[in-house]
Amino acid sequence: MKCVAGKTRPIHRHFRHALIAGTTILLAGCAKDLHSSESALNPAGPEARHIASLTWVFLWVCVAVYVIVMLVLIGAILHRRHGKAMEPTNDHFEPDPVREGRLWNVVFGALAVTVVTLFVLLASDFATGRALHRLAGNPEELHVRLIGHQWWWDVNYDDWPSRFGERGPSNTFKTANEIHIPVDPQHPVTLELKLDSHDVIHSFWVPNLHGKRDLIPGHPTEIFIQVDKPGIYWGECAEYCGYQHANMRIAVIAQSVDEFRQWIAQQQSTPPEPTTDVQKRGKEVFLHSSCVMCHTVGGTMARGAVGPDLTHFASRQLLAAGAAPNRPGFLAGWIVDPQKIKPGCGMPQNSIGATDLRALLEYLETLQ
Repeated sequence: MKCVAGKTRPIHRHFRHALIAGTTILLAGCAKDLHSSESALNPAGPEARHIASLTWVFLWVCVAVYVIVMLVLIGAILHRRHGKAMEPTNDHFEPDPVREGRLWNVVFGALAVTVVTLFVLLASDFATGRALHRLAGNPEELHVRLIGHQWWWDVNYDDWPSRFGERGPSNTFKTANEIHIPVDPQHPVTLELKLDSHDVIHSFWVPNLHGKRDLIPGHPTEIFIQVDKPGIYWGECAEYCGYQHANMRIAVIAQSVDEFRQWIAQQQSTPPEPTTDVQKRGKEVFLHSSCVMCHTVGGTMARGAVGPDLTHFASRQLLAAGAAPNRPGFLAGWIVDPQKIKPGCGMPQNSIGATDLRALLEYLETLQ
């Protein structure tokens, strides 16, 4: 029994309360992440499954070590409280040789278990690393160059299997902040992402599909991804890269083979010409403004390379790499005062009258 402020409380009661509280917090955190659409513990591809398995191995080993250490600690405290004190002899304590021998055996045993555990974790990590590289060289590869900017993603489709559409240098295209990948259970397609950065260090991370990979200026790298099931898998820059680091989102859109073929054909085409007078006026506003200095729109004189390609802008879900949804109200605010939505971004303010702004919005909606 333990006496605290005049009250007796069993020691095991404190331990039980601490264990219940810790377990509740751990399970609550895991439950939230496990069912989230953006979680490394909810894998949607072979690479993510390897990483999730390694995560669970490390987690349960750490839990087991923690529990063993706590049990040994509590046992030592209880044994000390209920054991007999050593009698002093000649003004000093004489240790019990038998007891000392047992303690040394325990210490060396614990050391051996620790070394074996570390080697098991090392071997698991090495095996996972080898498994992540098995997709390299897959004949059904989709080649995409992903370039990180402050603060958006430039996505360049360089090559893809011929069954998905016409290939060749003249048919390559680019988009922004979205990566599309086909899902084909019969003939899985591997996405080869070639990663680079043109300003500072960024990091590509889509937790459901793969681990984190840094983009270092002047040091291109690559990563291979397969997706098992259709869906939208969200990712972000996982390396602090400046003021708007938190608003550097990316979507990996996994779709059926037929949908991917249609998307390829759409991206290779030029957007339709405006049909209404308002849309035609909006195109004139766009082509005679500073927009053409930074953006490209296929089939027009706009050939800027500073900002995202807008050829199929209206088909995208988000504005400014996730800073706002791609809807007319947010788009109007983004055009007029982008610094209010994403402070520090490279897009300047635009002084456009209400009539011209409405026309410009209608034109941008035609860029499907």
